[in-house]
Amino acid sequence: MKRPLLSCLLSLLCAMAAFGAQAADAPKATPKGDAARGQGVASTVCVACHGPDGNSPLAANPKLAGQHPEYLFKQMQNFKAADGKPAERVSPIMNGMIAAYDEGQMRDLAAFYATQTQKGEAAKSRETVELGQKLYRGGDQSKGLPACAACHGPAGAGMPAQYPRIGGQFAEYTEAQLKSFREGARANDPNKMMRMVAIKMTDAEIKAVADYIAGLH
Repeated sequence: MKRPLLSCLLSLLCAMAAFGAQAADAPKATPKGDAARGQGVASTVCVACHGPDGNSPLAANPKLAGQHPEYLFKQMQNFKAADGKPAERVSPIMNGMIAAYDEGQMRDLAAFYATQTQKGEAAKSRETVELGQKLYRGGDQSKGLPACAACHGPAGAGMPAQYPRIGGQFAEYTEAQLKSFREGARANDPNKMMRMVAIKMTDAEIKAVADYIAGLH
């Protein structure tokens, strides 16, 4: 069997395994929130870090515009401590910011950001674009690294209620999240899916694929 076919089969099998593993734990469809109410909170509380329309002015803060509402709602839930248990996703800033909001308000925020249009980024490193594209599209079968496109799609659009939109995101933010998954500092990925991916990646591979993802639209 030729190598390209092996690579395609690996990505397909990984995608099928990932979908099967997450399908059982997939959240039910998030009821639609009120985008107008969400805008009221976003424009007064969230604007400093994420911009008036979810297009953050700083690479340290993620772009939220155009993100799937189910994913946004899940992240907000994960940032919030509940029932005497610590927050599943740790962030000194977000843990404090989200503490005051109930589920209805979080759904409203998710609805608002999901209806906004993302202002995408661009890949900046010509030296690593080939490596980034290779890993994103085909992974690395020699070490069991699946293609990012298997879950996030060829243009990084993701899959509603399953996988987030990552195309056009700040390369710096994507790189930081992949390293956090690899180190276990971020652990709110169902079935350790992202941790199992990131642990197989070197710093150079993470930087290359993060830069490539920034240019996807």
